[in-house]
Amino acid sequence: MFDHVTIRVSDRAASEAFYRTVLSTLGIEPTASTAEFTEWSDFSLAEGAPVTRRLHVAFVAPSRAHVDAFWEAGIDASHRDDGAPGPRPQYGPDYYGGFLLDPDGNSAEAVHHDTPRRGLIDHLWLRVADLTAVRRFYTLIAPHAGLRIGDEQPDRVQFIADGASFSFVAGEPTEHVHLAFPAPDDATVDAFHRAATAAGHPDNGPPGERPHYHPGYYGAFVLDPAGHNVEVVCHHRPVA
Repeated sequence: MFDHVTIRVSDRAASEAFYRTVLSTLGIEPTASTAEFTEWSDFSLAEGAPVTRRLHVAFVAPSRAHVDAFWEAGIDASHRDDGAPGPRPQYGPDYYGGFLLDPDGNSAEAVHHDTPRRGLIDHLWLRVADLTAVRRFYTLIAPHAGLRIGDEQPDRVQFIADGASFSFVAGEPTEHVHLAFPAPDDATVDAFHRAATAAGHPDNGPPGERPHYHPGYYGAFVLDPAGHNVEVVCHHRPVA
């Protein structure tokens, strides 16, 4: 589902230590580290304002034992508990998760399902003040971002793709998350940006090459109704 999700942190050393500690128990090690960011496949962090607040991010665990190890490693390193490992039947019959708070108070989870999942991120939860507005925005961009609506309730809307999901729920808003979705070609990136800006959503970077990320990186950026930076990106441009 996600090309990448980026959070901004108030203390990079502290946050990097947290995520290195807990993600290593899931067999996940950094795939890149630069002066600007540290990346674990499709999840990354960068230091600086505005800081990400009140996000819930769940990572795929290969087994229940891995969930236990994730939580125990965090507790042993003096990080805050947000829910001990165990079944969560309210989320699903095979759902087994453990929860911690990162140094900025975001909720980080390791979750195991009996059905294998692909990717690093299992799901995100973001709280919003206006559920109707974000539903309308993500429904609009869904054809260009490869999304479809999943479970929908009066106080929640879920978008899914390839076994992963992200959900918006009513509440005190989550702040400053960067969500990037993969596109098969540049035309899809262009169509995403055109559709969103034509509907009145603020441009945050027009379609184009971003060679400072890597050669062939073609992306476009728009702000969603909650102020999150949303991107659609193509990494493999057709040969002219």
